[in-house]
Amino acid sequence: MPGIKDKVAVAMSGGVDSSVSAALLVEQGYDVFGIMLRLWSEPGNFKTDRDNRCCTRDQMMDAHIIARKLGIPFEVVDAREIFKAQVVDRFIDSYSVGDTPNPCLSCNRHIRFTYLLNEALSRGASHLATGHYARVTQAPDGRYELWRGADAAKDQSYVLSVLTQDQLQHAMFPIGGFTKPEVRKIAERFGMSVASKAESQDLCFVADGDYRRFMQSMAGASIKPGPIQLRSGQVVGNHTGLPNYTVGQRKGLGIAWAEPLYVISKDTRSNILTVGTRSELGRNFLRAVHVNWIDGFAPASEIRGLIKTRYKAIFVPATITPVGIDSADVLLDEPVLDITPGQGAIFYDADRVLGGGIISRQEHLALANDSEAS
Repeated sequence: MPGIKDKVAVAMSGGVDSSVSAALLVEQGYDVFGIMLRLWSEPGNFKTDRDNRCCTRDQMMDAHIIARKLGIPFEVVDAREIFKAQVVDRFIDSYSVGDTPNPCLSCNRHIRFTYLLNEALSRGASHLATGHYARVTQAPDGRYELWRGADAAKDQSYVLSVLTQDQLQHAMFPIGGFTKPEVRKIAERFGMSVASKAESQDLCFVADGDYRRFMQSMAGASIKPGPIQLRSGQVVGNHTGLPNYTVGQRKGLGIAWAEPLYVISKDTRSNILTVGTRSELGRNFLRAVHVNWIDGFAPASEIRGLIKTRYKAIFVPATITPVGIDSADVLLDEPVLDITPGQGAIFYDADRVLGGGIISRQEHLALANDSEAS
């Protein structure tokens, strides 16, 4: 942790979490300044504000008012181009090849803790503070550790699992030890107008929140109707385009069947959507690629841990076997229904984050094909 009076940049969004983070650091005696990124927003004609929902004009004004109240400098940095390239385009490309991405992972890896961190360091800051519900500590051997936030319902360590040792040494999460109700009370103590402000939303760059419409607008050529079939090969319907579906989805298939059917896999090569019963959906194995190990290196052999396969998923015990420097095979103790290519598979040792990667589509398809063959 930095010493008192060290310079700390706070990533401000105009929300209660980042505002309280800034207030706590000022109260503790740090030399604080606020910085906000202007992010790419979808062009078009919508009744709603077309600004990126993480940085609307109202949010910029709220952040400016909070900074003025705290007596700290505040500026907005234009990051539209890099955000479009590193987050939005990756999101579009991932959906186009059959995955279901979590753009928050890309944003934290490429935007907040690379681009924004570098902007903060270039302005003389030793640390970048954000309003995430997570904790960073330093082990006796000097390594930095990432821990779950004290509020289990708000914990955001899942989307911070991409951080490296170099990034963690510059990261601060001032509200990581508080619950959300406690943070709102702190905001009230500071007399902040944002104390009761509503939560921010995911997919900040989609103007109306409808990712299917967004994909049709931005990558319509990749969205082609095709057959829906069972694992046996029997065609039972037609889909409207593979990016409109995700593994584990039940509603919206438009199929009348004796029992509920779920999306099992998406094959972009053949443009086939495979569905099956709930009993066919569960899997107890996945391969994670592009794995980031928080320690900076992979374990020497297999380890036991807990796995989350989606941001809001429950923890499942598993055996994790490193494969090379940035992949891992995960054998879960029990089947999980919605293991979805493109989502993060994050590894924990109780409350400490070990690392995580992206669930592989190739491995998922191979498992589906093996099941069909059997």
